[in-house]
Amino acid sequence: MRFTIANWMTVSRVPAMFIIVWLMNREFQWAATIAFWLFIAAALTDWFDGMVARARGEVSSFGRFMDAIIDKVMVIGLMIALVVGDYFMGHEVAAMVLLLCILGREFAVSGMRMAAAVKGITIEADQGGKVKTFIQLNAIGWLMGARMFQRDFGDLFGTDRLLIDIIHWGGLGLFVLSAVLTITSGFSYFRRHGQVVLD
Repeated sequence: MRFTIANWMTVSRVPAMFIIVWLMNREFQWAATIAFWLFIAAALTDWFDGMVARARGEVSSFGRFMDAIIDKVMVIGLMIALVVGDYFMGHEVAAMVLLLCILGREFAVSGMRMAAAVKGITIEADQGGKVKTFIQLNAIGWLMGARMFQRDFGDLFGTDRLLIDIIHWGGLGLFVLSAVLTITSGFSYFRRHGQVVLD
């Protein structure tokens, strides 16, 4: 197997995640802005890597496997950083409960996929799984965006922080929605494929 451009794009999200988390915990000027735009770049590679692989005829089992795994690692890693980084306006306990539900779902579905693979069955991501990933990435982006405006562009808003509050609450709403979609899509997976772990 050779490493293709698409595979490099996929794997690049791992070091990007570590840099983003580091920046999210720094107080220096523009740290929040750099973290936000680096996250946007990493999120875009999630879309571009598949497109590039298909365009170049380089779709591979390795690429599909790593794309799914790295998506989960990046999303969960950044969500943990959001919870411990005081991004939830005093609702960290509720955010942690939702995050634990998300973690439980991801481990359960990944375990089911491994059990299916042992039997030679491939369980592909369905539309519900893709939608929940899209909403998760949006929730992370909105929460990081609110922190970016608050820390690095607060002077532009003066005492009127309504826009920042709207972005922040939008991020909180998307986080809750992402947790609901994550759990419901997990139930959908088990309803359709649960027999692989029940026999």
